[in-house]
Amino acid sequence: REAGLKVTNVSDITGFPECLDGRVKTLHPKIHGGLLAIRDNEEHMRQVKELGIELIDLIVINLYPFKKTIEKPDVTLDEAIENIDIGGPAMLRASAKNFKYVAVVIDPSDYTTVLEEIRRTSEVSYKTRIKLARKVFEHTSKYDTMITDYLGKQIEDTSSCI
Repeated sequence: REAGLKVTNVSDITGFPECLDGRVKTLHPKIHGGLLAIRDNEEHMRQVKELGIELIDLIVINLYPFKKTIEKPDVTLDEAIENIDIGGPAMLRASAKNFKYVAVVIDPSDYTTVLEEIRRTSEVSYKTRIKLARKVFEHTSKYDTMITDYLGKQIEDTSSCI
């Protein structure tokens, strides 16, 4: 919004409010269909039109701060669990899979590059989209490893109490 781009809230797309204390917001066909549709596939385009799915060309996602949460000295397992992002990584991976059509930004250091490309050419180049997609898969892999390691430590800590 600050950069002058049109920004749409998820609930405006889905027509459905977030629920379960915010655990369910983005896991919806109107979101994932808009990210995963293959634009030069006639059947995909027919289905998105029929289902009222809007195509998403650019998505910017910041995941829940799991690392910051688990670094707190007094963090509880429940607090850590609530800071595991589910919908964010799903949208990131869907967008990265479909990088041919969707630009996905996970790293704030890429904001300027993407904005400059959009201002200069009205789109994000293929080369930039594939670089951004690679960055997403690297980031989500590290995010999952961090969660795996944290839960492994919880198992070790629990085992010593038995």
